[in-house]
Amino acid sequence: MSAFRFEAVDASGKVTRGVVEADTIRMARSRLRDMQLTPLCVEALQEELAGESKPGTGNTRRSISSYELGLLTRQFSTLLEAGLNIEQSLAAIAEQMEQALIREILLGVRAGVTAGQALSAAMAAYPGVFPEVYRALIHAGEESGELSHVLERLATYTEARHAMRQRVIAAFIYPALVSLTAILVVGSLLIYVVPQVVGVFQQSKQVLPLLTRIMIFISDFLRHTWPYLIASIAAGVWLFRQSLKNEAARLRWHLAMLRIPVLGKLLRSLNTARLASTLAILVGSGVPLMLSLQASARVVTLLPMQESIHAAINAVRDGGTLSRALRDSGQFPPILVHLIANAEATGQLGKMLDSAAVQQENEVNNKLTILTGILEPLLILLMGGMVLLIVLAVMLPIIEINQLVH
Repeated sequence: MSAFRFEAVDASGKVTRGVVEADTIRMARSRLRDMQLTPLCVEALQEELAGESKPGTGNTRRSISSYELGLLTRQFSTLLEAGLNIEQSLAAIAEQMEQALIREILLGVRAGVTAGQALSAAMAAYPGVFPEVYRALIHAGEESGELSHVLERLATYTEARHAMRQRVIAAFIYPALVSLTAILVVGSLLIYVVPQVVGVFQQSKQVLPLLTRIMIFISDFLRHTWPYLIASIAAGVWLFRQSLKNEAARLRWHLAMLRIPVLGKLLRSLNTARLASTLAILVGSGVPLMLSLQASARVVTLLPMQESIHAAINAVRDGGTLSRALRDSGQFPPILVHLIANAEATGQLGKMLDSAAVQQENEVNNKLTILTGILEPLLILLMGGMVLLIVLAVMLPIIEINQLVH
């Protein structure tokens, strides 16, 4: 039985959209008529969700958030543990999902499983929803016969990644708000306040202090060019994003970011934590090391570290050790290399990688605390200093006039 997306009209003329299960499109249309609906459009759900948008449908290639993926994975694990089979579990989760997109995706996966595909193969039709690491773990669970256990670990892994991402975002919200406030306050003072106040002194024909003249020049420049400045910044951001589509340019940018004090170490620790946690769950679930490394490379966002992982894959394939390959690259923290070397000596790679992941996540939290602790007062001081300069530029002529009067 397959899943079909439909658009139909009921007896009152209201357009209804949804998903219906049937063996063929003809049977799906028949079921809609039995439901007192007149079908306008019926399409195979799996083909539609897996591909690009079709003319007239308005759909695009879509995905779900890591939070939603972790939630449905946890539910899937619980239902399998309770004794339901895969098809029943997928149907039960789809039925209680409020989001139509997730419901449709799950029904599409269920249709693939019903047709005789393995769960991991059915999920492969939706690479934007179920990433390679996810599917590799599902395949390992199917091979070992411990799918519910693997899903439980996978849910924990997905939830941990989501929590880490939320912590990183939350750490930069306050500095971003302070920066935006500073730009708005200083810009308003320069564009609207300074010209009105300083204009009085310009009419008096007196020689203004250097700081005041500089501030007047900046104010005049901003008042006449601020639309062009905004357009230039927007164009610069667009050009920068376009340039990052080139791998060589993206590599240079990532190398430059890694050299920035504090931020570079934070990014390195964040990617190392992703690598260690992904490798730990893959290796611990029985996925071969080479396949685990290939899948783990995709969760690392920095190209220099990605290239080091690919070099390590080649080194391990040639008979070398993973720890030596990672150490020679110089891209990974010594603690990770040390733990992997111990794991290779003791045969406990999964356990050591778990320890490395925890250690790196703690390192990320510490570096986030340090970075935000530096940024917050620095931004406040910077905003206060700029406001102080503007106030001084306004007050200096008044002070000079008072001195002349006395």
